[in-house]
Amino acid sequence: MDILSYNREAWDKQASSGCVWSQPVTPEQIAAARKGDWYIVLTPTIHVPRSWFPTDLHCADVLCLASGGGQQGPVLAAAGANVTVFDNSPVQLSRDRLVADRDGLDIRTVQGDMADLSVFPDASFDLIINPVSVCFIPDVKPVWRECARVLRKGCALLVGMHQPHIYCLDDVEETGDFRVRFSLPFSDLTSMDPEERARRYGADSPLEFSHTFTDLIGGQLAAGLQLTDLYEDIKTDELINNYMPSFMATRAVKPG
Repeated sequence: MDILSYNREAWDKQASSGCVWSQPVTPEQIAAARKGDWYIVLTPTIHVPRSWFPTDLHCADVLCLASGGGQQGPVLAAAGANVTVFDNSPVQLSRDRLVADRDGLDIRTVQGDMADLSVFPDASFDLIINPVSVCFIPDVKPVWRECARVLRKGCALLVGMHQPHIYCLDDVEETGDFRVRFSLPFSDLTSMDPEERARRYGADSPLEFSHTFTDLIGGQLAAGLQLTDLYEDIKTDELINNYMPSFMATRAVKPG
């Protein structure tokens, strides 16, 4: 299967149906960001700490990686950054152009595979923002290598991600309990049949893949980045978060 093409079409459908990650920020949020009052998220609820960003965002070159949807990119552009939004889904990218046209922002949009940033020269960016998205590709290690290549020395990669344990659990809706069902690494293509997958997640949902902490964290270190901070987050409408966080975010810096 051509996973990249399948997930492109799936995300186009998700975005067209107005999913939560495809709802552009408001004009009021852009106006506030222009005055210095702004935040973004990498995971469902927690605002990324300001200490994770450059001291001065004005004119910083920022790559919003797999971050279409009209959310993070427009806010950072309104805060003064030079923003490039890179995403696999044309419809997701159209949300960023919508906000740019509506609010007079200068945002570059580029369609492509997050594991292949060859369109960008080495040392192109002062900051990379990557909200939860590496779950949609089978191998995350090339993403970290490409991020390390296009980052400038001393600059940071900010990533949101699922924690691996959520993929081995099967929730039993009748009791609200969980059972360990799936072995890791999990893949929609191998861990369940297509009928069950369509019933559980919807026929048009993108394919997902779990990754180990070795690849999620160790992969960033192996790419030459240095981890400086992390936090965990929850999604309030998911039962698993009554027991443990299901998301985390990391900040890693390219030494320089």
